[in-house]
Amino acid sequence: MKIFNIKTLLAALAVTAMISCGDDDNDVPLPNGGDLAVDFSGNYVQADQTGRPGITTVMVTSGNKDTYNENRITQNATDFESAFQQRLDDLNQLAGQNYQTNILGLDRNAFGSTLANDALQVARTGVTSYFNGTQVLTGRALEDDVIDISLTLIFGGPNGTDLAPLTSDNVDSNDKPFLNSFPYLAEPHM
Repeated sequence: MKIFNIKTLLAALAVTAMISCGDDDNDVPLPNGGDLAVDFSGNYVQADQTGRPGITTVMVTSGNKDTYNENRITQNATDFESAFQQRLDDLNQLAGQNYQTNILGLDRNAFGSTLANDALQVARTGVTSYFNGTQVLTGRALEDDVIDISLTLIFGGPNGTDLAPLTSDNVDSNDKPFLNSFPYLAEPHM
């Protein structure tokens, strides 16, 4: 008797779910009350990789951005490693210094390789942080100032203080506080 009731309940839930899934999920409501028709048919490719914001913008030359963004992340480590290493040299030479190591102790080869592989690591235990002085590239928290950290890693040298004017975008925090519960993002501006 109990097995029959469970099967009946599961079947009823499945039918309810299918019925409630209408055919209108291609319409996106707009703030002005209208709908935006969205076409989800066809094949799609990844258009952008932003595990580390700003890195693609700075490190990949304009003629290679589509290739980089559409590549598999693991393929980029191979295809773009030397280009990233050269870009580290070029950027630092434009700023009047040679790239040696950064505050992580990574030389141009190791850091170029790390950046080319634009996959964020995830800390299964412990703190998730882009870089907080102790945890290094263990993911990315909303509060992490990833642009300042990236600039410090590129221009800051072994102490993080070389070329100090180039190690910050001077935007110290989000313009609205992040939430303490899901979805954690700041409330939108209205």
